[in-house]
Amino acid sequence: MPGNLHVEIVSPDRNVFRGEAKGVRAPGVEGSFEVLYNHAPMIAAFGVGPLYVTLPNGQKVTFATSGGFLEVLNNTVTVLAEAIEPASEIDVERARIAEQRALERIKASDNEIERARAEHKLECARNRLRLALGQVGRKTTT
Repeated sequence: MPGNLHVEIVSPDRNVFRGEAKGVRAPGVEGSFEVLYNHAPMIAAFGVGPLYVTLPNGQKVTFATSGGFLEVLNNTVTVLAEAIEPASEIDVERARIAEQRALERIKASDNEIERARAEHKLECARNRLRLALGQVGRKTTT
């Protein structure tokens, strides 16, 4: 019978999750990937999207992330995220405001760098909205 992974998810401003899990699924830059017990050691980049942690009881905890790195070593998964928050904690109104602000910045951008940053912010805001609205009525444990 397979064992559990030890998972730690951190961002620059806080420790977001620490505990045991059956698996972790991340939005890899080249496609979504999942880490299970006895996964080979690796370091992988991930982008904007949902990150899922499957708890030992089978329940999934969903996080909105804007990218970072995931390391697997000896059944320990360490997620170093630029920004990450549990879907259950997303402030929908704040995410809608961020989406609107990003759309305005895209329209007003004068150069490619400004536009690319605004498009990234828009992608992050929309990811947060999708996950937050998908959590309505769901019971989530963090």
